[in-house]
Amino acid sequence: MPSTHPSPPPPTTSVTPDPALSWSAPMAPGGVPGASRPVVSFGEPEGYDGQGRPRGLRRVRSRAGAVAACVVLGVGLIGGAVTGSWLAGDDEAGGSSGTFAAAGSLWHSVPVDKLFPPTVNGRGAGPGGADRTWTRIAVAPDSGCKGAFDPLLGKALAPVGCQRLIRATYTDATQSYVTTVGLLFTDADATAMDSLAKRFRDENLGTRTDLLPRPYAAKDTAAADFGTKQRASWTLSVLTDAPVVVYAVSGWADGRTVDTPQPAAQATKSGATTPAAQSGLGNEAQGLADRIERALRKDVSSPATEKSS
Repeated sequence: MPSTHPSPPPPTTSVTPDPALSWSAPMAPGGVPGASRPVVSFGEPEGYDGQGRPRGLRRVRSRAGAVAACVVLGVGLIGGAVTGSWLAGDDEAGGSSGTFAAAGSLWHSVPVDKLFPPTVNGRGAGPGGADRTWTRIAVAPDSGCKGAFDPLLGKALAPVGCQRLIRATYTDATQSYVTTVGLLFTDADATAMDSLAKRFRDENLGTRTDLLPRPYAAKDTAAADFGTKQRASWTLSVLTDAPVVVYAVSGWADGRTVDTPQPAAQATKSGATTPAAQSGLGNEAQGLADRIERALRKDVSSPATEKSS
C-alpha cells in the first residue's frame, strides 16, 4: 500500500496594507475637489478577534476599502450639494437643516469684520452702473430688536422672533450719504421663514412707508444726525434658506429731512425722478444690502465657522 504523507501547509503570504486605503492618502484622480476625509476612531483594529488574536485580513481589507471609498464619495457629494445650494441662494434647496442652523449661529461665530467688512466695494452698484465704495463708520453692539424698527414693522416681524440683531452704518466715498445695514437673526424654522417671506410678497409689506427699519446713528460720525426723519430709501429681504432678515436704510449725511421715503426697488428703476432716485440713495441701500447678504452666504461654509460650530 502506498504510503501517504500529509501535504505540507501552503506558504504563508505577508499581507501588506494598501496605502491607497489610508484616510491620509491623496485624493484619487476624479475625486471631489475640496472634500475632506472624515476622522474615524475604531474601537479595535480591523483583522483581530475579541481576544486580540490575528485573523485573515484579505476579505476585511477589501470590505474596509469599499466602505472607505463610499464614505469619502458620499461626504464629498453631500458637502458639495449643500454648499452649492447655499451660495446660489436656492430657496428650494434651503431645506438642509444643517445649513439652515449653521446660518442662524453666524452672529456669534463669525468676526464682525467678516459680517460687516470695514470697506465694501460695490462694482456697478451705483446709478447707471457706476462703481461704489462704502466705508464702515460705526458698528452697533449686538442686541435685541427693541427700537430698531417702526412699530408696525416690528409687529410684522414678530412671528419669527428676534434671537439677535446686529447693525453697522456706512458712508460713501464722498461722505454725502449714510446707510445702516442690519442682520436680524430670528428664532424661526424654515417653514416660518417661508411663511413670512410669502406674506411680505403678497401684502407688499416691503414697500409700505409705515414699515421701515430705523437707522443706527453713532455720535461723532457722519451718521450722527441720521434719524427716522432722514430716511430716504430702504430695502428688506426675508431669507428662506436661513433664519435671517437683511435690511438697509439710507439718507443724506447732512441731516436733511425727507417727507416720503421711497423703496429701493422703486428708486432704482429707470426713469425714476424722486430725490431718492436722482441722488442714488436707492442704489446705496440696495447695493450695500446685496453685498452684505452675499458675504453672509459665504460665511456659512468658511473654515472659521466650521471650527466654531
